[in-house]
Amino acid sequence: MTARALMLQGTGSDVGKSVLTAALCRIARRRGLSVAPFKPQNMSNNAAACPGGGEIGRAQAMQALACGLEPHVDFNPVLLKPETDRRAQLVVHGRAVTAMDAAHYMAHRGDLMEKVLDSFNRLTAAHDLVIVEGAGSPSEINLRDRDIANMGFARRAGVPVCLIGDIDRGGVIASLVGTQAVLAPEDAAMITGFLINKFRGDPALFEDGVRAIEQRTGWPCHGVIPWLSATVDLPAEDAVVLSRPERSTGAPLKIAAPMLSRMANFDDADPLKQEPGVDFRWIPPGQHIPRDTDIVILFGSKSTLGDLAFLRQQGWDHDIIAHAQAGGRVLGICGGYQMLGERIFDPQGIDGDPGEAQGLGLLEVVTRMLPEKKVAPVTGECAMNGDTISGYEIHTGQTTGADAAQPMFRLSDTPDGARSPDGRIEGTYLHGAFTSDSFRQNWLSRAGGSSADGVSYNANVERALDRLADGVEAVVDIEALLAGARSPGWQPTDR
Repeated sequence: MTARALMLQGTGSDVGKSVLTAALCRIARRRGLSVAPFKPQNMSNNAAACPGGGEIGRAQAMQALACGLEPHVDFNPVLLKPETDRRAQLVVHGRAVTAMDAAHYMAHRGDLMEKVLDSFNRLTAAHDLVIVEGAGSPSEINLRDRDIANMGFARRAGVPVCLIGDIDRGGVIASLVGTQAVLAPEDAAMITGFLINKFRGDPALFEDGVRAIEQRTGWPCHGVIPWLSATVDLPAEDAVVLSRPERSTGAPLKIAAPMLSRMANFDDADPLKQEPGVDFRWIPPGQHIPRDTDIVILFGSKSTLGDLAFLRQQGWDHDIIAHAQAGGRVLGICGGYQMLGERIFDPQGIDGDPGEAQGLGLLEVVTRMLPEKKVAPVTGECAMNGDTISGYEIHTGQTTGADAAQPMFRLSDTPDGARSPDGRIEGTYLHGAFTSDSFRQNWLSRAGGSSADGVSYNANVERALDRLADGVEAVVDIEALLAGARSPGWQPTDR
């Protein structure tokens, strides 16, 4: 039997499509349905490695977890990973295909619709329900031609749409009513209802607002969802979270991480941020790394040479080198690891613009970018004490040198990363290591900090998904929402 499908689109970016998709996936799973997530096109440098090979957006990996599934390339068939303001790496069915500028992609993205539909059809053949997440907003009608992410997909695949509005940013009535006003009538007809998200306060005070939207659009409201605290404990999936100011927690161990312009897989920080003994701070451009920092972490980058130049423009190179010379600890992950070395060579422009540059010189290693991209989940152990770890690799480049003889990890008996002779400077290609509780706790202890006893990061994420589902289920008419899901090929005239 072919699955039913429902698509969540938003009036704009960051309205909560990803977490609400995860919530609906967990709710459907708890009701005994075989459910799968799907996002036709994602743009993110936060990626996840799939056990069968290939990479997808981390949001779809989180949604897969909500479904009880392993990540799979069909959940996100088209992934764009920005390298510069105008160019991105195109990943199709988990494999990097090429890098292209925005204008070229926009002109040819319609050619990818068949790839998108291939993945969608495989999912609908294998599951009872597919929850589809849109990208950005369908009201961007200047992008409607050859669209594969919103109404272009919904119309072609015949999937009904629930529209999400974010009341926290203001203007939610205008954003929902305005979306209908600017859409072509055939696109607007695909929308069967709406949700209000991120409400603070008494929802009864917005009842008149809900009625106003219903009267002007003809769409029913399926619920007003409050600001759900469970989202804080879910993996960060979008760089927009970095724009939100953070306050110091006052915890004793202070970790600082510069916000690189093309930073990737920054959700590596999430397990550390949840530790009560850690005061984790993102350092935005224009600010110096505080002198009282105990550990500096350089996270991954989609353009290592570009972000190394950006780091120097901010003066962070001087901060990091001074911090290291004063006995402070520094960790580099993936692209950050490459930056800690003596030199980076990328003559073919594998990882951005071609060139080479001197690194920070804190590790005696050299990196050469290679055409082959390694994407794989991995398991192994900490080279220092044998702690079991699991994570994933997504990188181009090979890093060698004297300090690599003292690796951070052994992954399937292969050494990974490097450590300085005194052990204070470390680098690794492994993402996700801090989700391994024993390694995280011992790493913090070696740095002079402490970890909460018995804290399991993965168990916390599972509990957060359940709390998220509970919160949504309490305020949304789930029966009506799921009843609106239809078999592919649905048309508004079928109502």
